[in-house]
Amino acid sequence: MKYVGSQTIETERLLLKAQTIKEQRRLWEILMIPEVNRYYLTVPQKFRKKLSSWPEQEDFYKQAMQQANELNVFEWSIFLKDTNTCIGKISCNETGIDPNIRDVGWYIDPDFQGKGYGTEAAKAMIDFMFYKAEIEKIITGAAIYNQASWKIMEHLGFERQKDTKMIQYTFSDKLTEDYIYALTKEKYLEHCPSAKE
Repeated sequence: MKYVGSQTIETERLLLKAQTIKEQRRLWEILMIPEVNRYYLTVPQKFRKKLSSWPEQEDFYKQAMQQANELNVFEWSIFLKDTNTCIGKISCNETGIDPNIRDVGWYIDPDFQGKGYGTEAAKAMIDFMFYKAEIEKIITGAAIYNQASWKIMEHLGFERQKDTKMIQYTFSDKLTEDYIYALTKEKYLEHCPSAKE
C-alpha cells in the first residue's frame, strides 16, 4: 500500500477534506444525535460519558488534529461543495490484520440523509483507497438493523459474509449483531467499472 494521506477528493456534489479543528464541533454535534451514534463505534463503552461532553472532547480533537495530515491517516470531513457545509465524516482505518486490509466507516447528518451523499462519499473514498493508496481489501461490518449503511455497501459491490459478529457499540447497552462485508479491488472494479485507476 501507499501512504499518501487524506488528500482532498472531489465528487459531483461533495468535497472530502483532511480533517481540521474548525469542523470538529460540528462533527461531534452530528455524532451526538442518537440516530447517528446508535450504530457507530467510536470508543469503548466505558468512555461514553466522557464522549458526551464537548469540553472534554475538544481537547481530544485538538490532539487528534495534530496527526490529521500524516500520510498514514485516511480520515475525511465531508462537505457540500455548493455551501461548504460539513455534513459528516468518512474514514478507512487499519484492521490490525494487515495494512493492506482496511475497515471503513462513515456518518452523515440526518438532515442530509436520503439524498445519496453517503453513497457518493463512500464510492469516492473507496476509489481513492484502491487506486491511490493501493490497498488490497476492505473488511467491514454494519448492524443488521442499520439497513441504510449496509445497503450502501451492497450497492458498491461489498459481499456479505456467511458469519455475523456481535458488537458492543459505544452508545448501546446491549450487544448488536452485525453483518460482515468484504470487498477486494478486483471485485470492486467488476462491480463499478467506471472506477478510475
